[in-house]
Amino acid sequence: MIHIDEAQCARLISHELAFAAISRALIAAASPSSSIFPVVLGHASDPQNRFTLKSGTDADLAGVKIGSYFPTNDRLGLPRHDSIILLFDQSKGKIGAIVEAGKLNAYRTAAADAVATDILASKDASTVALFGTGHQAEYEALALSRIRTLKKIIVVGRDPVRTASFAKHLQSKGLPAETSRAEQACAAADVIVTATAATAPLFHAEWVRAGTHISSMGSDATGKRELPPDLFHKARLFCDLPEQSRRIGEFQHAEAKAQLTAIGDVLSGKARGRVSADDVTIFDSSGIALQDLYIAQAIIKAHMECRT
Repeated sequence: MIHIDEAQCARLISHELAFAAISRALIAAASPSSSIFPVVLGHASDPQNRFTLKSGTDADLAGVKIGSYFPTNDRLGLPRHDSIILLFDQSKGKIGAIVEAGKLNAYRTAAADAVATDILASKDASTVALFGTGHQAEYEALALSRIRTLKKIIVVGRDPVRTASFAKHLQSKGLPAETSRAEQACAAADVIVTATAATAPLFHAEWVRAGTHISSMGSDATGKRELPPDLFHKARLFCDLPEQSRRIGEFQHAEAKAQLTAIGDVLSGKARGRVSADDVTIFDSSGIALQDLYIAQAIIKAHMECRT
């Protein structure tokens, strides 16, 4: 059995590796040969500590990702988020690989938004409104900086002190970050990214200008929402997996008749993405198991190459 621990995984991962692996995963997810099984949402003995189990398969891979969110880790000085990916050896019916994926999961999630943004946003997009100042937001900004030349990242957060501190942190990474209120950020943005745990819209639909692309990644459970539902009527809607997006993603708040397009079909050329310069496009990233399996496979390949 292959075991790649957290330290090894952190050394091997890069935004470029993640982008390539997640592109393949999203295309695979739209294929009839793939199956994504319903997400299991659970909690620990202390109900505020939560976990999710995501599983799936395609023609070659089968496995499970268990992701945890433990706010009680704050008092221990440990990250709230952690993940582990298990790949089956299908010839024996046993686990063939274990990949500790705490940092890997952040790259994987950011890569999904980067892949969608790259194909849906205007080619000259250079200003990003970034909602969120938590663990994931930094990875989102770094991933986007690799697909577009960013002139400005406008950070929007609830706590002014934390928001300013986070913007300075992004600046230390060489990113052109500043802060602003939500309305002003939306008005200036070519791309809006939401990376929060919100249960109510973060901005109003009328603040979004024509031609904007929006990537929402915070809605991954019943009741979560980041976007104003009245925006869906005037936007083209894309997601990682339509049935999951309707169940636990952002589009659980969309009308039943709303047309959702799997981003994998756009990547493979089976469906159209942005049609005109004025299109408002929305990508909902609820997070699917094949992303985890494909990025684990890529890490294993990189690990094996390092050993030869």
